Amino acid sequence: MAKEMKVENIIRINASASKVWEALTDPFWTKQYMFNCAVESDWKVGSPVLWKMQHEGQEITPVKGKVEAIMPGLLLKYSVIDPGMGIPDIPENYLHVTYELSEADGLTELKVTQDGYEHAAKGEERYQEAVNAGGWSSILAVIRELLEK
Repeated sequence: MAKEMKVENIIRINASASKVWEALTDPFWTKQYMFNCAVESDWKVGSPVLWKMQHEGQEITPVKGKVEAIMPGLLLKYSVIDPGMGIPDIPENYLHVTYELSEADGLTELKVTQDGYEHAAKGEERYQEAVNAGGWSSILAVIRELLEK
């Protein structure tokens, strides 16, 4: 059995859970912290999640996936793959990202988990890349900065 590889990051944000949820699911916000990518989805289970950006005058989709679970304001889980990685676009090669939100005393705790590396092509490489880049910590820091302005 493959060892479980999972990246987890937690941050507390001085904003309501509804505002954090908006930052995670609205293209206006994602474009500001997700490497200029605007997320597109209708946020229903089974629907596509597309991360789109402009590159040299053309719209590209560097990352895509599907909504796997959703409880608005509390939980969002989606699959994700980079079609440019040169790996087959099959379910085993998708990673899974989970956002979990909880609110208390005016603060929202956001936990982001990315897993599925152990079954994916180039899984160890993708996992090490995420770990060496600090997981989601730098992205979460920008989200907090944007929402606490």
